[in-house]
Amino acid sequence: MGNCIDKGEILTSDECTRSTMTTYFTYPDEALQQELRRIANAITAKGKGILAADESVSTMGKRLADIGVENTDELRRKYRQLLFTTDKSVSEYISGVILFHETVYQKSDDGTSFIDLIKQKGIIPGIKVDKGVVPLMGSEGESSTQGLDDLSQRCAQYKKDGCDFAKWRCVLKIGKNTPSYQSMLENANVLARYASICQMNGLVPIVEPEVLPDGEHDLDRAQKVTETVLAFVYKALNDHHVFLEGTLLKPNMVTAGQSCSKKFTPDEVAKATVVALSRTMPAAVPGVTFLSGGQSEEEASMHLDAINKCVAAKKPWALTFSYGRALQASVLRAWGGKDENVKAGQEELMKRAKANSSASQGTYEWGSCKGHAGDAGLFIKDHAY
Repeated sequence: MGNCIDKGEILTSDECTRSTMTTYFTYPDEALQQELRRIANAITAKGKGILAADESVSTMGKRLADIGVENTDELRRKYRQLLFTTDKSVSEYISGVILFHETVYQKSDDGTSFIDLIKQKGIIPGIKVDKGVVPLMGSEGESSTQGLDDLSQRCAQYKKDGCDFAKWRCVLKIGKNTPSYQSMLENANVLARYASICQMNGLVPIVEPEVLPDGEHDLDRAQKVTETVLAFVYKALNDHHVFLEGTLLKPNMVTAGQSCSKKFTPDEVAKATVVALSRTMPAAVPGVTFLSGGQSEEEASMHLDAINKCVAAKKPWALTFSYGRALQASVLRAWGGKDENVKAGQEELMKRAKANSSASQGTYEWGSCKGHAGDAGLFIKDHAY
């Protein structure tokens, strides 16, 4: 093979071959690999999961409205302070906390930054970096997620300010014609680009392709859609040369639609979920941090426990939780916006965190954790934030 020219320079045959090979790329340097691997493994340590406290100002407003509390900067700060000043033993069950931008820069009453409060407990701070869903033109009400333009600069700043991981949510809907090829391809590529940018800046990306529970579909349809969506996601992550050992997946559990007439048992949900993951998720990924997807607190714990007990397929990853509503519903009700109820709210967080820690190890006794929210459903139609 002779020489070839690239940008005016004469290349040797080896250089020419490499410059045209589609499989020629470089892995992250060893130091970055070790850093990303360390963070991902710490987040998915045995018996631990994530507290998702990344509600936007508007979403936090809805949570506060449910308990009759005004949505002010100070009340949002006080509520997050309640979460982050819970007894240090909460770190036995919680490995990471996902924050919203506002919360990263807030402080407790004594002037300690929330980031420092979290780190003092041995818990890893993370940050939600997407800027919300936007309509996908030409689709049947589908969406993509925005926020890539300035993501690298923001990730660099968040890393500097103490965050070690990030989260980005994409949303897919099950309908007669959805999710469409257009939607699955677009959202998979957005997630892959986000993951790549995070890793460039030393943040572990949590990849969240949420298949919404809205609809009348049964468990079989939910499983098939989840498998297809995850196949698109991991193809895109591969295309973007994302270092899988330094990522985590935050998927939906495979559940039937909220309006499905047939009800499925936790064991049936577990089997569908575990099989779907086994068919699509590489063993290199350290762990799965499930979203609760509008399940009640107890449902989310029971399903996670059943998933960890399930032997329908091999499970080479940690299977744990990244819950928002399913960790906080009882906390909010116990607190009610009153300073004198802070301790009661913290006790609810400890109870539910411990229950989910047990569930992530397949040792939870169903129904043993009674909270202020009871078995209240936490489903929100077309959930956005």
